[in-house]
Amino acid sequence: MKRFLQIVGLLWRPLCVNGAFFVFMFALGYLCTQTEVRLHIKGAKPYELSATELFFDLYLVCAVLALIPSKVRKWVRLLLAVLFYAVALIDMFCYVHFESTLTPTMLMLFFETTGREAKEFLGSYMGWDMFTSKTGWVLLIAMLHTLWAMYSGWLKRQFRKTHLQLTESAARCSQAVLGVATLSLFIYCASECWTNKQAIHRLMTKSNLGEVEHELTNKDCANLYLPIHRMVFSLYANRLASQQIEHLVKATEQVQVDSCSFLSPQIVLIIGESFNKHRSQLYGYDKPTTPRQLRRQQDSTLVAFTDVVAPWNLTSFVFKRVFSLHSVGDEGDWSDSPMFPEVFRKAGYHVTFLTNQFLPKVGEAVYDFSGGFFLNHPELSKQFFDTRNTKLHPYDEGLLKDYDALPHHDHQLTIFHLMGQHVDYLGRFPRNSRRHFSPADYPDKKLSEKRMWVNADYDNATLYNDSVVDEIVRRFEHENAIVIYMPDHGEECFNGTLDFFGRMHSATIDYRLAREEFEIPFWIWASDTYRQTHPDVWATIWRASHRPYMTDVLPHTLMFLGGIHSKDYRPDYDILNSRYDAKRPRLLKNETNYNDLKIGK
Repeated sequence: MKRFLQIVGLLWRPLCVNGAFFVFMFALGYLCTQTEVRLHIKGAKPYELSATELFFDLYLVCAVLALIPSKVRKWVRLLLAVLFYAVALIDMFCYVHFESTLTPTMLMLFFETTGREAKEFLGSYMGWDMFTSKTGWVLLIAMLHTLWAMYSGWLKRQFRKTHLQLTESAARCSQAVLGVATLSLFIYCASECWTNKQAIHRLMTKSNLGEVEHELTNKDCANLYLPIHRMVFSLYANRLASQQIEHLVKATEQVQVDSCSFLSPQIVLIIGESFNKHRSQLYGYDKPTTPRQLRRQQDSTLVAFTDVVAPWNLTSFVFKRVFSLHSVGDEGDWSDSPMFPEVFRKAGYHVTFLTNQFLPKVGEAVYDFSGGFFLNHPELSKQFFDTRNTKLHPYDEGLLKDYDALPHHDHQLTIFHLMGQHVDYLGRFPRNSRRHFSPADYPDKKLSEKRMWVNADYDNATLYNDSVVDEIVRRFEHENAIVIYMPDHGEECFNGTLDFFGRMHSATIDYRLAREEFEIPFWIWASDTYRQTHPDVWATIWRASHRPYMTDVLPHTLMFLGGIHSKDYRPDYDILNSRYDAKRPRLLKNETNYNDLKIGK
C-alpha cells in the first residue's frame, strides 16, 4: 500500500516542484487567451478550451522539468519563464498597437529591420501608456513572479515555523489524493484538446507554405491559442518561405531571352479578386454590374473569352501558378521555374507592379503572406519589377493615382492587382456614394435581410470594380496597348439555391462548385492603334475566344504578346498559338479535371 501511494503521489510531483512556475505561466497564458481576441472578426470570442488545453500543456512542461536534477531545473525553468514572458510581451504589444497577434509577416519584417530602425520604432511606442495598456498586465504578472522568486524561500520558512508538519503517512495520503486528482484532470483535458493537438501536428509537418495555407482552410484547423505557438508557427512559416526563396533565386539564373521584338509596346495585366463569372453582364447576368465592359464589348474593342477557369480558388495558389512559368501538371514545383515579370525585364520591358493586397503589413493573415512572400522578398522584388507602389489604399481607385505618378516608358508591362470583390464586399467600395443595389433588386432571393444586403453588396463591389477597370483601360486608349483582365478565382454568393457566400476550400469539387469558384471572366481589350497595327493578332484573339483555357499558362500568352523568344516559351500553352493544346487537362487544385466535370454536367 505504501508503495502504491508513493507511485500515485508521483503524478502530483510535477506541479509540487514547479508550483510557482505553473501558477504564473497559467495566469500569463490565460490572460493572453482572454484578451487577444481577433478584433476584425465581429462576435469573435476567446478560444473556448483555453483553460483546459493550457493545463494540459503546462502539466507536460512541468513533468519534463521534474525529470531534471533540481540544481539544473531552476535554471531551465528561468530560461523558459523569460522566453514565455518575452514572447507574450511581443505578442501583446503587437495586439495593442497593430490589432493583430504575432504573424509570419511580422517576423519577416523584423528580420529585415536594421538595428537603427528597430531602435527608432521602439522609441516611438515606449511610454507610460505601454504600462497602462494590456501590455502592462503581462509586465505585472512578470513582476509578481519575480517578487515571489525573490521572497518565496523566506515565506516557506515562516510557514514551517507557524504550521504543524504532516506525519509521513498523512503526507503520502495527501499526495496520493492530489496525484489521483491531477491524473483525472489531465485525462479529461487531454480528451478535450486532443483534436486541436492533432491539428497542430498536421499544420507543423507540412512541406511547403501552400500545404500550410490549405490546411488552415479546413474547419478543424489548428487553434494556435498561445503566443509561443504563434511564434513557433511564424518561425516555421518563414523557414518554409526561405526554402522556396532559395529555389526562386536559383531559377533567376536560368532566365534566358534569345530576342524580343516588342510586338506589343504596352501590355497591361489586370488581376481582379473573387469575381464570379456569372455575376457579370458579359456572361449574361441580368443586373447592370459591368456596364462599361459591356459597352466596350459592344463596340468590338473587348473580346470576352467564354471557357476560362482558375487553377485554384485561393489567391496565393493562383499567384504562384500565374506568375511562374511552371504550369499545373509539369514536373517539379512552381518555385523551380522563373517568374514571367523577370523574363519581361530581361527582354527589355519596364515592369511595373501596382498591388492593393500584396504589400507586407503586420496584421496580414498567412494567406496573404503565402501569396506575397516571393513578390516582397527584397532581392527577388528587384529581379521581378522596376517599379512598385509602396502603400495600400482603402479602395482600388487609389492605384490609379499611383500609376499616374509614374513616368512613361516606350516598352512597358504594367500589372494591376486589385482587391476587387474580396470579402467583405461592403468594404470594397465607397458605401456612401457608390451603393447602387439593394435587397429590393432581388425579389426572387429567399434570404434573411442581412444576407440580402451581403448579396446586393457583392454586386455593388462588382459595379465599382467595373469603374476602376474602365479607368485603367482609359489610360491606355491613346497608346499602342493591349489589356488583359482576369480575376484570381471565382466566388460563391447565394447563387442558385445555396445559402452560402465565400469559398468552400475543403469541399469535393463537383461541377456546381467549379462553376461558382473556378470559372472566371477573362477578356482582352486593345486600343484603336493596336488593332490597326496588329490586325493579325487581333484576329487571332477573336478566333481563340472560345478555346478552353486555364490561367496557369498565362505567362506563355504574355510572352507571345511581347514578342519574346525564349527556350521557356511553350506554344502548346499559348492560347493564341496555332499549336495550342486545347485538350490539355485543366486540373483544379491539381486533382480534378474540369474538362471531365463539364462534359458530365
